[in-house]
Amino acid sequence: MDRFDRIFELNRILQAARHPVSRRRLEEDLECSRATVKRLIEEMRLFLNAPIVYDRTFNGYSYAQDEGEMYQLPGLWFNASELYALLSMQQLLEQVQPGLLGSHLQPFRRQIEQLLNRQHAGGEQITKRIRILQAAARSAGNHFSNLATAIALRKRLRLDYYSRSLDQSTVREISPQRLTHYRDNWYLDAWCHLRMGLRTFALDAIIESAVVEKKARDINEDELDHHYQSAYGIFSGQSDKIAVLHFTAERARWVAKEQWHPCQESRWLEDGRYELCIPYHNPAELIMDILKYGPDVEVISPAELRESVINRIVSMSEIYQSA
Repeated sequence: MDRFDRIFELNRILQAARHPVSRRRLEEDLECSRATVKRLIEEMRLFLNAPIVYDRTFNGYSYAQDEGEMYQLPGLWFNASELYALLSMQQLLEQVQPGLLGSHLQPFRRQIEQLLNRQHAGGEQITKRIRILQAAARSAGNHFSNLATAIALRKRLRLDYYSRSLDQSTVREISPQRLTHYRDNWYLDAWCHLRMGLRTFALDAIIESAVVEKKARDINEDELDHHYQSAYGIFSGQSDKIAVLHFTAERARWVAKEQWHPCQESRWLEDGRYELCIPYHNPAELIMDILKYGPDVEVISPAELRESVINRIVSMSEIYQSA
């Protein structure tokens, strides 16, 4: 922990403490010596106008009662991990729609790099040291700005949307609720006024978009979470089935550390295999994820899911048998 991080952490400790904090505890939490603690306190008092006082009764330090609750570190102040996270987030946004936020974020990015240079040597190199890899990502198209604007202003959108499953496009009016980045692709959760229900739209399938000067219909967070997070994967709807999967002992070393769904249940079997139980509604994505594990997983139940996986395996084998 360096000087800037220690100042950041010292401020956090003093703001969170109900009683004065002893010097010994500060030494332990800040991982430094008694002399360093005293120097940090003096620097904060002199250069950052921190209202730090010493309490003889508790033999510790705190912010002055009349000023401490209102005190904040001056200016833009982040610790190193937060700065790195901001730069990573910027890289992710740049991949959405190249140039979308470049002019707005570039000054902020330079400020972050300057802060990193002051706090940590080599800050200007951090963007070269962070990689965000994408697999099978589809372009988000040129509509991210319209969608974000409509969400922020709570306006409706008119979409010309292409359905890959039906191989046709429809024009519809929607009330956007939130953007979701899932498995390297972007989706829009929205209330569809054509279908009169919640739907998920892939950004890469939007042909045209326009903000409509009508107030968007608001759906509360609990209802959105219930609809979109109850079942497995990006496919929405209330979960009504439980998939029971058995993984081989070898594959379990990886799967046991994975979260497939927030409400999953799991247990180790006596022979070393791993059982994973997942709630789902639409099986399409779940079947794809099961198949990628090949012979390392077996669907135990329900019967219709097991049958669907068997049929896909048979169809795959027929392709290679005829070759």
